[in-house]
Amino acid sequence: MQSLDVISINFWQIVISLANLTILFLILKKLLFKPVKNVLEQRQKELDEKYLEADKASDEARATKTAWEEKLRSAEDEADAIIKSASDDAKQRGERLVAEAKDRADGIIRQAQNEAELELRRADESIKREIVDVSAVLTEKILGREINADDHRAMIDDFIGGMGEDHE
Repeated sequence: MQSLDVISINFWQIVISLANLTILFLILKKLLFKPVKNVLEQRQKELDEKYLEADKASDEARATKTAWEEKLRSAEDEADAIIKSASDDAKQRGERLVAEAKDRADGIIRQAQNEAELELRRADESIKREIVDVSAVLTEKILGREINADDHRAMIDDFIGGMGEDHE
């Protein structure tokens, strides 16, 4: 029967073990559970604050990025406007310079034409004088006598007038 003692259940021993377990649980709950819970709550609170700060920093970064992008866009638009204005000014100046150069060239051409006409008239006058001199000498030799200046001029003017009509 001895083997039954080894297998037997002692009710008081179970009750005392359960009481010890309950006391141990209450002591651990009082000493460890609340402080650990407080530490966990503190850490959670700190994490929440960090996340909140991170969200604020992220929002500020987005706002700053948006502001800089807007400034960049406005600077690009301003640069485009300046470039367009400079291009238009350069184009107008170029057109003005071309017009001035054309006016100068036209003036030079007119002056050259006037000078050419003047030289042509001078050349015609010089040729007429040469013809008058030569014709006076020829006439004198042909007639064998000297004619007066008025007769001489009249004959030459008739001759030259006839030449001018044939020439034109």
